[in-house]
Amino acid sequence: MIQVFENKDILNKQTADLFIEKAQEAIDKRDKFTVALTGGSSPAGLYKLLASSAYKEQVDWSKVYVFWGDERWVPLDDEKSNAGAAFKDFLNDLPIPNDHIFPMWKKNIEPEAYAKEYEAILEDHLELGDIFDLILLGMGDDGHTASLFPNQKVLNEKEKKVAAYYLAPQNMYRITLTAPLINKARKIVFIVFGEKKTNALYEVIEGERNSTLYPSQLIQPVSGNIVWMVDKVAAGKLSI
Repeated sequence: MIQVFENKDILNKQTADLFIEKAQEAIDKRDKFTVALTGGSSPAGLYKLLASSAYKEQVDWSKVYVFWGDERWVPLDDEKSNAGAAFKDFLNDLPIPNDHIFPMWKKNIEPEAYAKEYEAILEDHLELGDIFDLILLGMGDDGHTASLFPNQKVLNEKEKKVAAYYLAPQNMYRITLTAPLINKARKIVFIVFGEKKTNALYEVIEGERNSTLYPSQLIQPVSGNIVWMVDKVAAGKLSI
């Protein structure tokens, strides 16, 4: 499903409402809410909303478990860290127990080894070891999502839940949930806005099937559902 909003502010508000709805629903049904956050600049407005008084009083945060969809392999205090940004934008302002938050980073361990450790963490906390209540995703202007970048071997991963690899064009390691794991989530929400995303969004949604070039096409829920929260500008080439 695609929902188009007049601007980013309305998009963020509607996404925050959806986040709260899914959190309440999961806590009511299963007494916990598991969510994987997205990084980059796209979710900053959403995160600040969730930490505002209008929203944070609506959730029992002691029952929320926070993970990430992907991460740059950098310390939390690095300006490139997705988790570091999320702590600054909203996690530090919410009463989530520290042992319910699982950044994709750890000192003194290689990224590939931590990817296996992160899989074990997921198995300890997710239903059936691999079902998130909610996964938030962004999309790059090249069509990537999480750290599933065009023309990378990780796009063909079928067995691993979490993968780490060296991304040569960025000269750094990345760690990411894999497409098969993401696709098992109960709810997947893409947050996409701005003119730079217009062409990629069109190719992913209405273009020919080419997930090697546009990895966001890999995200096809197994039994849950997906919603694209996009602004009017990003949706400019779509036929809707």
